[in-house]
Amino acid sequence: MLVIRPIRSSDLDALMQIAIESGHGFTSLPVNEELLRQKIARAEASFKKPAGKPHDEVYFLVLEDTETGEIVGTTAIEAAVGLVDAFYHYRLGTEVYHSEQIGVRNEVETLTLCHDYTGAAELCSLFLRENYRKDNNGRLLSRCRFLFLAENKDRFGSPVIAEMRGVSDANGESPFYGWLQKFFIGIDFIKADYLSGLGQKGFMAEMMPRNPIYTCLLSEEARAVIKEVHTSTLPALKLLESEGFTCRGYVDIFDGGPTVECDLENIRGVRDSQVYTVKISQALPEDGNKTIVANTRLADFRAIQASLVITDGSDEITLTPEIADALMVAEGDTVRLLSN
Repeated sequence: MLVIRPIRSSDLDALMQIAIESGHGFTSLPVNEELLRQKIARAEASFKKPAGKPHDEVYFLVLEDTETGEIVGTTAIEAAVGLVDAFYHYRLGTEVYHSEQIGVRNEVETLTLCHDYTGAAELCSLFLRENYRKDNNGRLLSRCRFLFLAENKDRFGSPVIAEMRGVSDANGESPFYGWLQKFFIGIDFIKADYLSGLGQKGFMAEMMPRNPIYTCLLSEEARAVIKEVHTSTLPALKLLESEGFTCRGYVDIFDGGPTVECDLENIRGVRDSQVYTVKISQALPEDGNKTIVANTRLADFRAIQASLVITDGSDEITLTPEIADALMVAEGDTVRLLSN
């Protein structure tokens, strides 16, 4: 069985391997053992912390194959970004130039460096190992976060954002970053992205252009990938769009990928999830629907995917002993459900 649970210190080696497999441009999981160790420690502390004003907490979850004990995926939510480390974006805008005298009007797209998402919650670190990219496992990894958000709203800022990985080639080079490297920063994309993942972002404030950038002055290759996503990221983007997320003109400062957002209360998976009381039976009806089901705990959060029968008007859900054990619930406990 595949079970979502909070990460723990014993998962370090598995997380390191996933960081290696995730490749260039996956900033939230740099290939650095000490940083990953610190991320796990921060997550463990976050799950133990009493509810309060969102700050620097991260709720990092892993997908475990309980038959093998292997960690096969990751997913996480940052409670409030930019309160400790600067959180940069480019904001797309438009400047208008108009002359009545010569009868000319021009609209020019601009990119302006900003911190507009400071305090927002962030969906991040979504990765599924290749052999498990089937059977809606990716949807489980992504949408289980909405059950966690729905149950713990006071722990997160709003809106909720997600940075979509932008276009880069097989060598990790970004067409969008090329002009920035040439005229401003002077280091390659892979190194800049790695330093950002380490939290070493001082060079951004020192070297990034301080004035709005006219996109018409960029290369054709750079302009073409603004707000575009990496091919491997397209399914994740489509899923978030179906949940109500949209891009409001913010893009990543390195690869130009879009950042999408949605108010926490308006996320479809948060709004539509329902709480049920558990009943346990040895067998379930055969006509169940694929459902994401999670317990309503914090440090012992568990979520799985199962075929369940949801009866209209009922506040009870029947689980098998196996499912109940995986979720760490007993009869009479509550679970939160979301159709998958």
